[in-house]
Amino acid sequence: MRTYIYVDGFNLYYRALKRTPFKWLNLSGLFRTVLQSHHDILKIKFFTARVSERPNDLSKPQRQDTYLHALQHYCPEVEVYFGHFLTHKVQALLADTGNRRRLVNVVRTEEKGSDVNLAVHLLNDAWLNAYDCAVVVTNDSDIAEAIRLVKKHKRKWIGLITPGTSHTSQELRVHADFLRRIRKGALQRNQLPSPIPGTKITKPTNW
Repeated sequence: MRTYIYVDGFNLYYRALKRTPFKWLNLSGLFRTVLQSHHDILKIKFFTARVSERPNDLSKPQRQDTYLHALQHYCPEVEVYFGHFLTHKVQALLADTGNRRRLVNVVRTEEKGSDVNLAVHLLNDAWLNAYDCAVVVTNDSDIAEAIRLVKKHKRKWIGLITPGTSHTSQELRVHADFLRRIRKGALQRNQLPSPIPGTKITKPTNW
């Protein structure tokens, strides 16, 4: 079965990888572990955004670049698509102030574009008849309408892989033909080599 996989990179990171030693993740190996053998994985589309350095973590962008380069060298099915971060000041209510309402200015950073990009690619690839089965890796219900349209108008198989341990979004699962989870053991078994063969790309030391 011709299979395309659509990965919400930040959903995967924050739900399954952030506080683990498994960030050097081999996506091709992972999805061959999670999916059954009749899936012929043609593409893995990875949707993310460029991160910025933090005062307490100046090497954060370099780690991300290293990982993305490693993926594209080692996993020929992987294509990376970028959204962006939007940072702005907002007012928020300060907690634990008793009966007094006190507002403070805070900086809020939001990742924009990845969910829209994922939905557009999912729909466009269906209309191009690029796949028989689309597997969506997210728990973000914003993708539900795109999945519904693919099911209704193109009658493609839809798989849903939920990162982490939280309940699968009901808005997503109603449209899915099958559900899978990404478990710790699958992450542990599917790590990229370091260095990546034929390159000088190595796993960041603080991963």
